Amino acid sequence: MWLSDGQKIGVALTSFGALFMILGVVLFFDASLLALGNILFLSGLTLIIGPQKTFYFFARRQKLRGTACFIGGILLVFLKWPFVGVIVETFGFLNLFGFLPRGADLLRQVPGVGHFLSLPYIRDVADRLAGSRTSIV
Repeated sequence: MWLSDGQKIGVALTSFGALFMILGVVLFFDASLLALGNILFLSGLTLIIGPQKTFYFFARRQKLRGTACFIGGILLVFLKWPFVGVIVETFGFLNLFGFLPRGADLLRQVPGVGHFLSLPYIRDVADRLAGSRTSIV
């Protein structure tokens, strides 16, 4: 599959956005680098898949919690709260792409952590954070 010129530019912008975000974290949560990385990442994503598909990706009903956390984290970075913003943004990113339920299942298989996550109140919190659904029956 060949990429159009706009999509090639989008790949470059997304790559530079990821690079700036990594540099922002490595350089002790530099808010300027993190903000620039967020802008480049979102603009690159929009150029790769198109504005309409980007909107529908973020506006899906199943991904509203991830979208809210991701955009909230970006706003916190813009408001000079980079540490909290990156944590909220990472949580939103993991929710958007479905890594949390798989990660929670993986952690439940680890011997020490699995026992801790199966404790009564902690299990409820972990299930709620991971977004796993429980059967009514």
